[in-house]
Amino acid sequence: MLDTTHPNNYTYITRHLELSILGGIKLNHLDSLRVTVSINKVDHHIKLRHNVDLYNDNQVEKLVRKVAERIEIGTSIVRNVLQNLTNELEQYRLEQLEADEQEAPARELSSSEEKKAIKFLQSKDLFKKTNDLIGQSGVIGEETNRLLMYLIFTSRKSRNPLHCISLGSSGVGKTHLQSKVAELIPDHEKVEITVLSENAFYYFNRTELRNKLILIEDLDGAESVLYPLRELQSKRRITKTVVHKDRKGTTKTIHLTVEGPVSVAGCTTQESIYEDNSNRSFLLYIDESQEQDNKIMHYQRLISAGKVNIEVEIKAKDFLQGVQMLLQPIKVINPYAEYLDLPRSVFKPRRTNSHYLQFIEAITFYKQYQREKKYDKQTGEEYIETSIEDIKEAGEIIKEVLLRKSDTITGATRNHLERLKEYLEANTQTTFTNAEIRRNLRVKETTLRRYNKQLLEEGYIKRIKNAKTKSYCFEIIDIDEYTNLKAQINSVLDTCLHRLDAANSPQARHHPNGEVNKKKAS
Repeated sequence: MLDTTHPNNYTYITRHLELSILGGIKLNHLDSLRVTVSINKVDHHIKLRHNVDLYNDNQVEKLVRKVAERIEIGTSIVRNVLQNLTNELEQYRLEQLEADEQEAPARELSSSEEKKAIKFLQSKDLFKKTNDLIGQSGVIGEETNRLLMYLIFTSRKSRNPLHCISLGSSGVGKTHLQSKVAELIPDHEKVEITVLSENAFYYFNRTELRNKLILIEDLDGAESVLYPLRELQSKRRITKTVVHKDRKGTTKTIHLTVEGPVSVAGCTTQESIYEDNSNRSFLLYIDESQEQDNKIMHYQRLISAGKVNIEVEIKAKDFLQGVQMLLQPIKVINPYAEYLDLPRSVFKPRRTNSHYLQFIEAITFYKQYQREKKYDKQTGEEYIETSIEDIKEAGEIIKEVLLRKSDTITGATRNHLERLKEYLEANTQTTFTNAEIRRNLRVKETTLRRYNKQLLEEGYIKRIKNAKTKSYCFEIIDIDEYTNLKAQINSVLDTCLHRLDAANSPQARHHPNGEVNKKKAS
């Protein structure tokens, strides 16, 4: 019998011979079976080692004669042993390949688990309960970002999946947040990538990535696949034409197609470099405040002291995975879409508007167990409708994203500017110098120079001459600009909600003669 217990040293023992396959065998290249074999006679000290392709008849015959001569045994015995060994190795390789191709079996929910998950999805304060469970699973702080990311990951099952990029300084926990929230998604519904070659995406099976979550730890390590990823996000399929030779040696062109849709998430410190990918994604800026630092460090101390209940974290994670498994693909129609507007200050409004509407659909999709299923009279297609409550909840969650989308400076520069405002207010100052900021806010000189350059170019600060010292310093032009921008966005969202409430009121829905107005459903 062939013993493959040791991966680098298979053994095959018969009545006459003992054989060892040194280094195991390669599972690819099925057209050959090259091995390094060690052969010796049972209870005999002479051992022969040889490298041979067991599919090459000439090489096998030479080995048969050499073994028979060297250890004094009949050629027919050696030939039979090698033939049986070849059959065993061949069968083993095919079994391994078949096992590798099979996907990990999906976890099945028990009837009690299913009932609990359905009851949870039907609960009134669903998003608060979901956010609490995400916190219990080990995600510390980041209350808005973690819920937003969870909903984006959930959208992978919908017709219009969303994408996100986590941004922040090095070491603030971008990858940690993404990986912890991704643990709430079942393993068979996500693909995690550290490094990927340029053409690797084209060699997935046609439907292997459909409705999957693709996680990229660092966008800097996946630059070569960013283009096919963008195409997969926008067109929901990618195709590559390659040259291939058939068995007769005839050159033909074949098309490699991989279908979506997919939801893509990645992390980076370099916001401006990945602008094309950022335009297709929600930008989640990691909380770098002192308060968040304190929360994380306190949690780290509790782990070190053995005071974190790991069982509770695992329970919360498993429960949310079960919730994800119950969500089924279904069409979402937003009958209120025509009443929704975006602030004029938002950059790239066409794409941002699409993201806003898709996020509302994602909210409705997650609440599918609270919605009545309807059917299209013409096609018979099943769908659910967005409610005004969904739009209100989406507005609350997405405010920060819309605010960042309306900003003319990068997230890192905005964080610096807000810290700068807090420092000046605390010290009742209106001007500042580079040396002062480097010393008190602990900012590197090169980083501060980069911040100041962008702030000067965009008109957020100006350079002035100090009348007393005759030296140059800086002054913030409008201390309230960010507050005013927040107020503008809130005003636009509130106006949309008032318009929806007015359009949905009994007076607006009925004519004077009592007939009901038919509202547009899509």
